[in-house]
Formats: sequence, C-alpha cells, structure tokens
Amino acid sequence: MIFTDILALIVVYIYVAVIFVIAELVLKTRPEVSRKFLHIMVGNMIFAMPFFSDPWVMVWFLTLPITIGLFFLTEYSPIKIQNSVTESGHALGLFFYALIWTALIAVFATIAPANDPKFYIWIVALAIVPMVYGDGFAALIGQKFGRLKYTVFGGQKSVEGSLTMFVITSVMSVFVWMVFSSIGCTMPEFNIVYILMISAVATVCEALSYGGIDNLTVPALTAILYYLVAVL
Repeated sequence: MIFTDILALIVVYIYVAVIFVIAELVLKTRPEVSRKFLHIMVGNMIFAMPFFSDPWVMVWFLTLPITIGLFFLTEYSPIKIQNSVTESGHALGLFFYALIWTALIAVFATIAPANDPKFYIWIVALAIVPMVYGDGFAALIGQKFGRLKYTVFGGQKSVEGSLTMFVITSVMSVFVWMVFSSIGCTMPEFNIVYILMISAVATVCEALSYGGIDNLTVPALTAILYYLVAVL
C-alpha cells in the first residue's frame, strides 16, 4: 500500500460515512428511498477504483470490511441493529451489493496480468453500473410512475421501471467507459452495440431476479458478458 492508496481510502470512507448518516437521519422516515439513496450514492465509488495502485487494497481495506459491516444489518446477524435499512426489509440486498463488488474485484485482479493488476478494473465498473444506477433509478421511477405492472416469480415489476433500467444502464455505461478511458485505464475499443446488448440482458436478468438476489445475478452476468465480448 502506498500513500495514494491511504489517501483514497480516507476520502472514500469519509464519503461513505456521510452517505450513511444522511440515509439514516435525513431519510429515516422513508426507508425505501433511503435504501435506494444508499444504493446509488455508494455506487459512485466505482470512480475511485482507478486511483488505487492495486485492486487488492480495495478488497482488504474497503469492500470486504463494508461487506462484513452490512452483514450485521441483515436478519442473519448475531447482533441486532435497528436502522432504516433493516426496517425496509432489504438489508440482505445491500449485503449482496457489497459482496458481489468484493468478489468481482478479487476475481478480475486474480486473472489480470501480473504486471498490471488493474487491467480488468473497467469490467468491474461496468458490471456494477446496472446494479447501482440502472436498478436504483428503475425502482424509484417504477414506484412513482409505474402503471404497467407485470409479475415474474412472485415479484412485481413495471414496464416503466424496466425501461428506465435499460436507458440508465446504457447511458451510464457509456459515461463510465469514457471516464475510465480518459484517465488512462486499459480499455478495448468503444463499442456501443456491446453496451446496448449487455444493458438489455442486464435488464431482463433484473426482471427475472427477486428478493435482492439481483444484486448478485446482474453484476455477475454483466461482468461475464463484457469479458466474453470485449476480451476473449
């Protein structure tokens, strides 16, 4: 770990702490909004990933500790902590959210070239986009404006929410791709067709997932697809 890693960790932890305080105190009367606020705002950490010298620094000192902390907010925790996230009934989803982030960084850091452990960090970022922005805004728009409902495996979705997920995922994927390219990350040639196709698959995957499991399935599937179409 070098000085820039320490500085990045400090900045990210302060940012996450502020977001959790806002979600818990300011939005406490609206647990569902609080959860999606966390969902989206904490996800902005993807823009900090390129500034770490080694992805394993993020795993051991950032995403894994957050994953462990979120576990204690779930119903399976031996310690019961009352908070708006737990009360909204989706603490397990947030745990999955952090868990898949940790797993993806670890997997792609492991398969990256020995001389460039950040070689595939762009795949992790793009895999997180549908979960953070697509699903986050889809839930908010779907709950507020969703009129055309459909049910899959016992979970109710809306056409408006699903369309929002596809559009937001596509737009933010393009944005993240451009940002990572502009700061010197190793990236394949930009391909909008890949982004639109994978965004569509991620949207379908989210629709077929239920009970917070989409926080695992969507990023995992997205990461695999980007690796297959843009790397192999």
